[in-house]
Amino acid sequence: MLYFITGNENKFREVKSILGGVEQLDVDLSEIQEIDAKVIINSKLKEALKHREGDFIVEDTSLYLDALNGLPGPLIKWFLKTTGNDGLAKIALSLGNNNAEAKTIIGYVEKSGAVSFFEGAVKGRIVEPRGDSSFGWDPIFIPDGYNKTFSEMSEEEKNSISMRRIALNKLKEYLSV
Repeated sequence: MLYFITGNENKFREVKSILGGVEQLDVDLSEIQEIDAKVIINSKLKEALKHREGDFIVEDTSLYLDALNGLPGPLIKWFLKTTGNDGLAKIALSLGNNNAEAKTIIGYVEKSGAVSFFEGAVKGRIVEPRGDSSFGWDPIFIPDGYNKTFSEMSEEEKNSISMRRIALNKLKEYLSV
């Protein structure tokens, strides 16, 4: 059985729609603070193995601003808590570079302890907040080739192009081999 460790129902629904036979585990794993998302994910996977036997996936979705040399990256949660979407947009726009990259890295650990990483990335730009603000930084990110923020897109439209889908498709291919 494959378990996805998350308390986020939206993320779980997206993962289940792509991978099928996956179960949600809402386990509160401690998360170290680190610039390298793979280090964070590896730590979470090791902790997950202490709770239950099985194959697990965890993910980290980050936002990398060109104007800040890649920050906030995996520290996005803390930037949003302190500056909000308005503050992040103001930072990028005031520095004259609103280019950004949204990235999801999925860590997969097998019962044996072997860890694999699957990455999906979407380039885009930062704008003043637009649309529903219920999901992280979606109101300020417009993917390249689009004129709507992730928040302004339908769930189906966003999920069809998302960085999480790209990473999940790679994991799905790996699991089917």
